[in-house]
Amino acid sequence: MKNYVQPGDMITVIATAAVASGDLVRSGSILGVAATDAAIGEEVELKTTGVFDLAKTSAQAWTVGAPIYAIAASSLLTNVPGTGNYLVGVAMAAAANPSATGRVRLNGTLGLAVTA
Repeated sequence: MKNYVQPGDMITVIATAAVASGDLVRSGSILGVAATDAAIGEEVELKTTGVFDLAKTSAQAWTVGAPIYAIAASSLLTNVPGTGNYLVGVAMAAAANPSATGRVRLNGTLGLAVTA
């Protein structure tokens, strides 16, 4: 295949805010976890697929296989499809209420925003 470029599970983007390794980062419709730290304007590699322990809304209990959404205003993850939340993956482990993190398999891109 002469037109093959790369697997696409690691994508380079320009940081629009300071990023720490392990942060969930959105760049347009691309979503991934930062492989390294980056300052504003620097390149950062994002791992767009895989299973990660990520910051979640503490006061929620998650079940395995539940759809998981990103809250645009806070970058926390939630299992509630509220208006403006974007589908980002599925829960891969149960998460207690309260808990600070949840295990998520990322889709690699943002789903459409929930509108109602």
